[in-house]
Amino acid sequence: MTSISASSIKLHREQFPALANKTYFNYGGQGPMPQRAMDAIAQTQAYVQEIGPFGNEAYSWIAPQTQAARVAIASELHAPSETITLTQNVTVGCNIAMWGIEWRAGDHLLLSDCEHPGVIATAQEISRRFAVEVTTCPLKATLNEGDPVEVIVQHLRPNTRLVILSHVFWNTGQVLPLDKIAEVCRNNRSFLLIDAAQSAGLLPLNLTELGVDFYAFTGHKWLCGPAGAGGLYVRPEARDSLKPTFIGLNGVVVDSQSQPVDWLPDGRRYEVSTLAYPLYLGLKEAIAIHQQWGTSQERYEQICHNSEYLWRQLKALPDIKCLRTSPPESGIVSFQLENNQPQANLKLVKFLDSQRILTRTIADPSCIRVTVHYFTLESEIDLLIEAIQSFCKIN
Repeated sequence: MTSISASSIKLHREQFPALANKTYFNYGGQGPMPQRAMDAIAQTQAYVQEIGPFGNEAYSWIAPQTQAARVAIASELHAPSETITLTQNVTVGCNIAMWGIEWRAGDHLLLSDCEHPGVIATAQEISRRFAVEVTTCPLKATLNEGDPVEVIVQHLRPNTRLVILSHVFWNTGQVLPLDKIAEVCRNNRSFLLIDAAQSAGLLPLNLTELGVDFYAFTGHKWLCGPAGAGGLYVRPEARDSLKPTFIGLNGVVVDSQSQPVDWLPDGRRYEVSTLAYPLYLGLKEAIAIHQQWGTSQERYEQICHNSEYLWRQLKALPDIKCLRTSPPESGIVSFQLENNQPQANLKLVKFLDSQRILTRTIADPSCIRVTVHYFTLESEIDLLIEAIQSFCKIN
């Protein structure tokens, strides 16, 4: 990073108040909101209360504002706005996709062994209710060697209705080659649902070209928006096969007597009613701030620069083992203490927390996860390394 870009990043960081009093490495859990996003939420609430909150004037103002937020989200994902359903978070998006399939007894659902507990629990309940068989394929072992696409091919079956994978694994930071996986699933006539908790706002995305059927994302992690604002992309060709599960006024066409007669022809069909629209306007502002700094490709390259800088520093420590044997391809850097005891990992995280350096532990594989963004400073990484060294000396 040049001194010019470091200066630019420091200036950019001033828009994120939460970064002023801590060293933050938990973007993969929740990103800090920029002040402009917080202001947008508060100002929206105040204005709607002033003119409504329920009435023609309020509704006439809210509808185009919500659509503008949908367009902003779509622009970050390079997808048509009509493919975007507004949800609360990744879990809700995954549930819409998972329950919207018309399951038949004997169908097969395939997961990887790096999926989030919320997705696993939903798959287990679908299995119980509909006699669907759920299996996992071992992708964790492909972090440093092996071909994840080939592993998936080996675990697909003729009756595999749905494959669920994370674009970026939340525990190890591995990035899956989704374009190749999407082609494999399409050839097998299997739907592909992606948990995008760790990819939206981190990777440069073009969902139109990627070929996945469903892409569930959140705004509160790498996009640094408010908690409670996320979305689901549904590929237009898959829309008619995905039936609404949560049903409400926002998703239906009504006749002159206000009776439902059809679903809306776009992503709104999976929405219910009374969206928390101030949150989506906050997310819109957060996206604008990221795009103001640089393109998604430029931001990703800076993230990888920062994660490699961290990875190399960690690799040089005698008491530390990085899970990856090559430089990271995402903003997630996971490592273990030499003895790799979960209690020791937790003790280190608590020690770092006492120094106002925020990280987290992961249970499987047992490790400490550090996440860096494009506006993470090398001086912050240096501070983290010094703190880890201090901990290792006294423990």
